[in-house]
Formats: sequence, C-alpha cells, structure tokens
Amino acid sequence: MKAISCLSPTTGQATDQLFEIETPRPVLNTRDVMVKISAISVNPVDTKVRNGAIPTHSRGILGWDAVGEVVEIGSEVENFTAGDRVWYAGDLTREGSNAEYQAVDERIISLAPKTLSDDEAAALPLTGLTAWEMLFDRFGITQQSSGSILIIGGGGGVGSIAIQLLKAKTAMTVIATASRPETQDWVKALGADYVINHHLPLTEQLTQLGLAQPDYVFSTNATETYLQQIADLIAPQGKFGLIDDPESLNIMPLKPKSISTHWELMFTRAMFETKDMAQQGEILHQLTTLVEEGKVQTTLDTVLGPINVENLTQAHQLIESGKAKGKVILSGF
Repeated sequence: MKAISCLSPTTGQATDQLFEIETPRPVLNTRDVMVKISAISVNPVDTKVRNGAIPTHSRGILGWDAVGEVVEIGSEVENFTAGDRVWYAGDLTREGSNAEYQAVDERIISLAPKTLSDDEAAALPLTGLTAWEMLFDRFGITQQSSGSILIIGGGGGVGSIAIQLLKAKTAMTVIATASRPETQDWVKALGADYVINHHLPLTEQLTQLGLAQPDYVFSTNATETYLQQIADLIAPQGKFGLIDDPESLNIMPLKPKSISTHWELMFTRAMFETKDMAQQGEILHQLTTLVEEGKVQTTLDTVLGPINVENLTQAHQLIESGKAKGKVILSGF
C-alpha cells in the first residue's frame, strides 16, 4: 500500500521531511478492523511526532484522524463488519492514517455520521474526543452544570468543538478567546456567548463585559504564558484544564484558590488499554448522534486535496503557523 512517512527511506531516521513509501498492509490484531482510508485531518500531534517532540513508530506513518470503510475484521471483532463507514482518532502508539489502509481497535471507533461527507466527518474525531473528555470526563460537567467556562484558543480545532458541545449539552455561559476578526466571527457562529482577545489582558476584558469569574478554564495552547492570568481570573475552587505541552508549568499560583488541575490526552485510553477503553467508541457514537441531530457541525475549514507529500507538507506548515481556523483535511490517495 501507499503511505506517507516521516522516516527517511535511505537512513530510516526521523527527519523534518515527509516521504511517500510502499509498505505492506498492517497486520490485524484480534479486535482490529482494517479501514480503507477515505479522508484524514491533520492535527498538532502530527507535527510534534514529525519534528521529534514525540517518539515515532516503526514505519513513521503519521495521522490520527480518519474516515473510511471497513474492509476486513479481526477474529474477535463484535460490532463492525465489512462495508461499515467508520470514523476515529486512532492510537498514538500504532501506525497512523496517512496511508491507504489502517488497522484500528474496534473499541475506539464508531459509525460515521450519515449527514456528513467524508471530508466533513474527518474534521471531528480527535478534537471531538479531546473536548468531550476534558469537559465531561476530567471536569465532570453535566447537563445540570451552570456557571461559566473560559476557553483559551476558541478558534482552533479543539476549541471549536468544545464550544458546540457545551451549547448542545449544557446551559453554561461560554467565553472564548480569539484574536483575528475571522476567528472571532467563527467562534460567535459556533455559539460562544462572549469573545475576548487572548493578546490583551484577560481579566480586564472580563470585567469590562461585567462577567463573573469563570468556574472553569480550558487552555488549548500557550498555557505557560497565561497561567498567572488564569490564577487571577478563575473562581475560587474552580477547575483548570490543559491539552498542550508547556516546557514547564508552575501551578503554585493556583493553590490559594484550591484550583484543581486536569490534563487531557485523548490517546490515554488506547495507549494503556484502560478498563474503559471502549468509552471512546461510545463518545464517538454520541457525537455521531449530535451531528445527525444538527446540534454539532463540522469544523472543517480547508481541503487541500489528495493525501500526498506535497499536500501533507502544506498542511503541517499551516498547522505550525498557528493561523489555522478549524480543521485541515486531505481526501483519498
């Protein structure tokens, strides 16, 4: 099969470039399904693996967001059959979706929304899982939750879906940050009640809007630069969560208010085969329902064309620029 790898075909070492390779199809484990890839999206994790911040795997095939058709199933697969159209974010410890075929455990996939095209659906799994797990698993937010939440980086992939999930499933007040006119319009359209600029002092903007201290703060990027502001503006006994990778993070400023701190990595369940690993498939199933009911929309922004070295390189560059709005998609080989 064709695939795109970050390993040099001559040295076998990770490089900052991408290469097209020919490689055998992956071997199925007993609970795996084989998926013929239809569309993928590109996420910051792809660029981090490519540049060496996260160790790569044997063939260096990146990509952890996909939609495709099941073409083969393992001997113990219970819930899927050949011909099913599925979506998923995969497992960071296994070969990714930048390939014609990918093996993935049935417990972390679900049927894809019938109301979305492959490109539209590919935008949602990783960010949907990340946002859902932070909001409802880590923070423990429920349909009965009230109060407010500040999302730092509301225009990005995770922020975009977090806003929608909160508006679809809770009555909470959602405050999102965005700095450019187009991203400010984007987060408003997704349902944010208030939008503030993360390049300006956050507390002052909240005060000017007459807003109370938020009970939750969800930071999606550059957390270390906002930590003191977060400590100042969050409500006492609030909850703070992050998904990025600060080189260091001194959370002592959060102690006087007894702020709990929550990490979210959506790969944890699959990486460690946790007892609740199948919860990811269930989350995706619920997300499919919300999409089909019209309560959550795709966060697709840019479709660059087929999966090849040129388009994938462009996608990585766009992600690394920090200027992406919504998700970047590639479709088919």
